[in-house]
Amino acid sequence: MYNKFALFITIIGIFTIPALIPDVSGHGLGGDQAPPISFGGMEVTVRTELTPSDITVGELKSANMQIRFFDTLTDTNLDKVTYRVEVWHSGELLARNLFYDLDGRLDVKLTPKADCNKDNLHQCTVYYGSEHVSAPGALFVQGAECNDDNLDVCARPGITGPIFLEGGLYQIRVDIEAATSPKTVLANLLSYETFVSVAQDQNFMIQTANAEVPVVIKTYYDEVDNFKFDQSDNSISFDMPFDWSPDYVDLVQVVHEEVRVPKTFAPYAEGKQFKGYVNGIEIDQRALLNDPYSYDDTNIVHFLITNQELKKINETLGESNYDNPKMDLKLVPLSAVEKQSTEFYLVDTTNYEPVPTTVNISWDGNYGAGDEIPFEITFFDEYRELIRDMRYVISFIDENDKVLETFMGNDPQMPGIVATEGIDVKKIYVPSQGVYRIDIRALGTGLAYDETYAGIGSGIIELGPSLAKTLPDTKPTAIPNWIKNNAEWWAAGQIDDGSFVQGIQYLVKEDILKIPPTSQGQGTSSNEIPAWIKNNAGWWAEGAIDDDSFIQGIQFLIKEGIMRVQS
Repeated sequence: MYNKFALFITIIGIFTIPALIPDVSGHGLGGDQAPPISFGGMEVTVRTELTPSDITVGELKSANMQIRFFDTLTDTNLDKVTYRVEVWHSGELLARNLFYDLDGRLDVKLTPKADCNKDNLHQCTVYYGSEHVSAPGALFVQGAECNDDNLDVCARPGITGPIFLEGGLYQIRVDIEAATSPKTVLANLLSYETFVSVAQDQNFMIQTANAEVPVVIKTYYDEVDNFKFDQSDNSISFDMPFDWSPDYVDLVQVVHEEVRVPKTFAPYAEGKQFKGYVNGIEIDQRALLNDPYSYDDTNIVHFLITNQELKKINETLGESNYDNPKMDLKLVPLSAVEKQSTEFYLVDTTNYEPVPTTVNISWDGNYGAGDEIPFEITFFDEYRELIRDMRYVISFIDENDKVLETFMGNDPQMPGIVATEGIDVKKIYVPSQGVYRIDIRALGTGLAYDETYAGIGSGIIELGPSLAKTLPDTKPTAIPNWIKNNAEWWAAGQIDDGSFVQGIQYLVKEDILKIPPTSQGQGTSSNEIPAWIKNNAGWWAEGAIDDDSFIQGIQFLIKEGIMRVQS
């Protein structure tokens, strides 16, 4: 049996990590860090952070926008900085002005104000502060310097205008016009782009035979539409605008959507598992996080679709998806599982004194030897609330002290995995029955690695034989909305035959579009798609004909060899 004091020695040896000085881009819910630029022998960058970090439209009186300009090699601020700050949303400029700061940390008070009647929203924006004598045109407020604890009373300029009135992704563009001295204007501007997310709650209703069930979609990306509940599989689906072009997808670090359903609604009761789909493609289990902890009466299921997952979806669907202007999301509840768990507190690495962090590790009890087990890792503070934006490292170790796997994140310069909502899932293959140890080192929270909840700890688990090699199957997936969009565009001549057929081929191969057994023909010399097929596609997209009528046309294409589906 393991000695708990020996565990701390082991865990320190495993997680000895160099000084945490991030020098690459990183994205959080209310913060972002741009890639560094070489300047005067330094690697300088801009970090943007909002306080509060989780902003919901309609609930905010004011927010603080902190912009830090620093050298990533030494984690040192540059002083006497002139910033040109622009705030954009959905391609529209909301604010643009010059600001001056003495110590390289600029704090600006942002106050949302509605009812702008100007053609251009930025014309309604008002700026507060005094022009600095050494930086013409740049606003500055004399008084106490701002820090994380005195934002209500420190001296900071302000912006009031149509900012954070809608949910979604906001671009904060920062140009450094001067640094080290306000009179030293840079020959070439140092330009940075950062992004922050603002949430918007949208209320919907599920009508059942016995009651109306309220559902809230909290969107951090864009307004959602076409909310539907399918009683056949108890799934919830909706869509929202999204640009699937590869150049844009490269820029999107994460798409975050929340589905909030009362626990009293049986299909979404506590203990349920879920599958998620984007444009008909099942997403990785790690991109779907279930939070039964934040509220006593509500389950929150998070879609956290990373850049890697978005690229995988594009790669799977091919070029036919690039012109798709929407993202279709679907959540399907599975059967409840009997979870097993272990829980432990963390201690600091100096005196091994407890820190205000508890870690819970849980897994489906049906998993065991020979399975790749998805372990759910959850971080709680002293009030039993989730610790969001936690950066951590984890190792799985067998009873012979053999490390099966260690997860440290993908970037050595910004170590750690990010549990954005305080919950994360890591999969590990467990070769045999026995006792295993899970070591955790919490590095800190946020882009600055705040060490309030940092510490180390271990949990012991015992795994037996596997009782179920696979999760329960869901019912057949409905035809996703995006293929109807494709059908509409194809019928209108906006996309070519090849792009439409490619999308249908994928749906048939993945068993999303159910085609009855059909003999594949050899094709003709022309392989032209008849006009009536296009007419059917357009009517189907409009809802004038049902799925069966449309499928008959697809059967014809396969039978005539115009479209081939490889098994």
